[in-house]
Amino acid sequence: MDAVWIRVIAAAVIAYFCGCFNGAVIVSKYILRDDVRTHGSGNAGLTNFYRTFGGPLTFVVILTDVLKAVVALLIGRWLLVGHLPALAMLMNSPEQAYSDYWCGLFCLLGHMFPCMFQFKGGKGILSGGTIIIMIDWRVALVGWGGFILLFLLTRYVSLGSSSTGIDLPIVTWFVYRDWVLLVLICIMGGLILWKHRSNIARLISGTESKFSFHRKAAG
Repeated sequence: MDAVWIRVIAAAVIAYFCGCFNGAVIVSKYILRDDVRTHGSGNAGLTNFYRTFGGPLTFVVILTDVLKAVVALLIGRWLLVGHLPALAMLMNSPEQAYSDYWCGLFCLLGHMFPCMFQFKGGKGILSGGTIIIMIDWRVALVGWGGFILLFLLTRYVSLGSSSTGIDLPIVTWFVYRDWVLLVLICIMGGLILWKHRSNIARLISGTESKFSFHRKAAG
């Protein structure tokens, strides 16, 4: 096998396993001894963790899901772009874009379908949000801007999250005009929408729960 393809496959595998380190599952299952996936929506994500447990460990979940995305993309750049991670991070070359979108996709797959947690993971918004920040500030501006605006206006996390699945392919095309990157981001956007399919159904029916910074008291 050509050495380039070995690097491409290695980057994908490493990114996937980085994504598998799901902060909500790790903290709830091994620190709190109470799997977050048995509570609330059953989702292994930040929102369900906060609604279920709250507290300072929420920041551990955030840190875990952010750092795994950073590590996945930096290792991918080192393998595929051919520069030290610290230098590659400052670049804005086409090679880096291919590396980031490729590794971002597999990191997201690991987060959503972690093999060490019965393939039951989160919906990918925090990790995905970190990925787009590292990809390009213009992509991040549209993705995060749309999320924050819709969340502030409606207090529906799922609405802001779902909008990114539509926004990201559009802004990627306008920024890069590259069919390969468009295909990769369309897969990522499709995965985000698919993971939010039950939320979308509840939004349509008017039964979706709004986010509150005050946890409901156990009763």
